[in-house]
Amino acid sequence: QVQLVESGGGLVQPGGSLRLSCAASGSVFSIYGAGWYRQAPGKQRELVARITSGGSTNYADSVKERFTISRDNAKNMVYLQMNSLKPEDTAVYYCNAVVQESGSTRNLPLWGQGTLVTVSS
Repeated sequence: QVQLVESGGGLVQPGGSLRLSCAASGSVFSIYGAGWYRQAPGKQRELVARITSGGSTNYADSVKERFTISRDNAKNMVYLQMNSLKPEDTAVYYCNAVVQESGSTRNLPLWGQGTLVTVSS
């Protein structure tokens, strides 16, 4: 089975930085579009950033110019570099990706388990 696993969350002070990683494990043929979402307490899950298979990106207005999404197709990895973090960035961050498994023609939308980012002094 293909699985997405996030890592890199933690506690950081306002203005600090973190880099989140999303690893796709298992029999992966290809990762197509991928993205990062977040959910704060009492809030709906929202899109943070997305990246296409070709590397095109788009961001939520709230994180534009502060966050950068990237990918390493050879390693089946997706990253989110977060700079100038604010308390309102505090949330559980989830990786999402459309993955084609080896030997299959199906494209499967997958979610990671989430990693907690807390921005506080």
